[in-house]
Amino acid sequence: MAFSMSSHSTLGVSSLLFTVFHIAMISSQAAIAVSAAKYNVVSLGAKPDGVTDSTQAFVGTWLAACGSEMPATISVPPGRFLVGGATFNGPCKNNAIRWQIEGVITAPADYNVLGNVGTWLLFQHVDGMSISGGVLDGQGAALWACKASGKSCPGGATTIVFSDSRNIAISKLTSLNSQLFHIVINGCQNVRLQGMKVFASGDSPNTDGIHVQLSSGVTIMNSKIGTGDDCVSVGAGTTNLWIENVACGPGHGISIGSLGKDLEEAGVENVTVKNAVFRGTQNGLRIKSWGRLSTGFAKNILFQHAVMSNVNNPIVIDQNYCPNNINCPGQFSGVKISDVTYQDIHGTSATEVAVKFDCSLKNPCAGIRLEDVKLTYKNNQQPAQASCVNAGGLAFGLVQPSSCL
Repeated sequence: MAFSMSSHSTLGVSSLLFTVFHIAMISSQAAIAVSAAKYNVVSLGAKPDGVTDSTQAFVGTWLAACGSEMPATISVPPGRFLVGGATFNGPCKNNAIRWQIEGVITAPADYNVLGNVGTWLLFQHVDGMSISGGVLDGQGAALWACKASGKSCPGGATTIVFSDSRNIAISKLTSLNSQLFHIVINGCQNVRLQGMKVFASGDSPNTDGIHVQLSSGVTIMNSKIGTGDDCVSVGAGTTNLWIENVACGPGHGISIGSLGKDLEEAGVENVTVKNAVFRGTQNGLRIKSWGRLSTGFAKNILFQHAVMSNVNNPIVIDQNYCPNNINCPGQFSGVKISDVTYQDIHGTSATEVAVKFDCSLKNPCAGIRLEDVKLTYKNNQQPAQASCVNAGGLAFGLVQPSSCL
């Protein structure tokens, strides 16, 4: 699923630069912690009872921290805090705001309150902020049930969005039961997410775990994601993305795309997915594009050290994505997919075709590389198969099922 909100080197170098930035930011915060301004949401009127609307207290606390000329810490103590739709705007007078969250921030139980807002918690135009700990409870189950019933329901709200921001560090944050997407990184530079936990029902609609678009220098590390849509989805305009040690399931896998939704579209390049584990997911490592004209592309992609356990489509490129056969039947994807490497991919497929490259007739996939791939069918009981359409590349070392490139 594509996230609809709009936004105004090498991967190794980018990751190193951000690591240096992150260390420097932590050192800076530690050095001046004694003189940092400190704000507690309870002191500014929030109630940890899960019933009292604390929206204005949270926004007011942000305004105080954002207006401080010295580094600022925002504390959210234990308890449940009811917060409605809230926007946390920058730029701020300091670039070192730290959220320390011990409690649970919960959305309104009535999904109509946020149903047409689009975003529950929005951070925009922020430079230099960290969030540590805490739980965000989107209370989305009632809205999912409404949608499943076929009734007329609101679209829902993404839990937390970071838009047009830079130098953001998020650690050990848990997102539960989002109405729509859980976490969105949109139009940002240098964002690090580490130790994240994202959970929703396997049949919850459009609840992507972490979505990245129009952003560069994003790192996702050591996280567990189980949801009803993509565990991680990568949208147009994403460059220098690093994903490592992510456990996915349930969900639709880690997906680049859908790309090519728009005729004029930025490309995706320099993406690494390393040490990922997929359990019972719809897909494993997926690239998908709409089957219609576009200037988009995906190149320099590395999928390395992945383990599949009963995954429907462990390795898949789908360039004929056309939901409900609307606005694309009979067309060909204009998205150019090239230089994609699958290295050390092992495990079991829940379907007979474990490797499927269904590429564009007008823009065939090029430079696909398979190396040390071993995927079997039905829990190692039968050999799996591979399918290639309009795909070119090479296979190296042990490759099972046998390469069709």
